[in-house]
Amino acid sequence: MQIQPSTKNLAQIIDVSIDHIDVKGQYIQLAAPIRLYGQLNTSKLFAQYERDEAQRLEQSILKIGVDEAGRGPLLGSVNVAAAILPASWSGLIEEQPLKDTPLSILTDSKKLSEKKRDLLYPLVQQHAVGYIIADIPAAVIDQVNILQATMLGMRLCTEALLEAVFKYLSKTKSLGISLDKLQVEALFDGNRCPELNDAIFDGLDISPSSVDCQAWVKGDARHTSIAAASILAKVSRDETMYALDMQHPGYGIAKHKGYPTRAHMEAIERHGVLSAHRRSFAPVRKALES
Repeated sequence: MQIQPSTKNLAQIIDVSIDHIDVKGQYIQLAAPIRLYGQLNTSKLFAQYERDEAQRLEQSILKIGVDEAGRGPLLGSVNVAAAILPASWSGLIEEQPLKDTPLSILTDSKKLSEKKRDLLYPLVQQHAVGYIIADIPAAVIDQVNILQATMLGMRLCTEALLEAVFKYLSKTKSLGISLDKLQVEALFDGNRCPELNDAIFDGLDISPSSVDCQAWVKGDARHTSIAAASILAKVSRDETMYALDMQHPGYGIAKHKGYPTRAHMEAIERHGVLSAHRRSFAPVRKALES
C-alpha cells in the first residue's frame, strides 16, 4: 500500500491499485484493477487515543462504518467506502451525536438531496479521522458477481483502514499510546459481513479477535459512521457517472446513473453496449445476444 505523508493537513494520503487478491490462501488475478483511495488524519487519530490513554479508559473502541453504492445499475463500478468519525461523533443517529457539528445534517444518503450529499462529501473527508473509497469496476463485477464484488470492496476498505491505523499507532507507542486494549467495531450496512483476510493481522499489533464485525440492516439510517461511509460511496460513484457521461454523451448517463431506466435501455439499443456495462447483468447480456 502506498501511504504518503501530507504536511498540509497532517494526514497520510492512501492510494493503491489492487490487481490480485488472496481469498483463503487462493491467489486470484482480478479482471481489472481495484483502486482504493483516501486518507488517515494522523493528528486527529493521535489526539483521540492520547486522550483515551490520559482518561485511563479500560477499553478504547474504534468504529469503522462501511457502506456501498451502485449494486443495481447496469453500468459502471460499485463503490464502497469506509469511514472513521471522531469518537464523540460516532453513534446512533437517533441520539444525535452530530448535533452542532459540521455534519449535523448527515443521515442515510438516500434520504438526502443530491445538493446536500455534495455538500457533505468534502465535509466528511475533512472531519473524518480516516476514510477509504474503493472503486470496483464492471469487469470485476462480471468476474465474481455483484454480491461478491461488494463484499470484496467492503473487505478491502476495512483492511486498508485497519492497516493504516495500526501501523501509525504502532509508531507512536513511545508517546504513551497502548494498543493492547484497543477494540475495533466494523459496522457493515446490510445483512452480512465480509470475511477479513487474517493475513493482514500479521505484523500488526492487533489480533483477529479484536475486530468485531457487525451487520447493520439499514445501518446507513441508524449509525453516523455508516451514514458517513454512505455519503462517500454515493457521491464518489456519481462522480464516475458524470465522467462517463462526458465520454459518452448519447447515453444520458448523468440522468439515469447507469440504472435500467427506459431511456438507458433505448440508448443501448441505439448505440450499443459500452465497455463499462456489466455484461453479467441480464439486460446487457440480452442486448449483446440480440
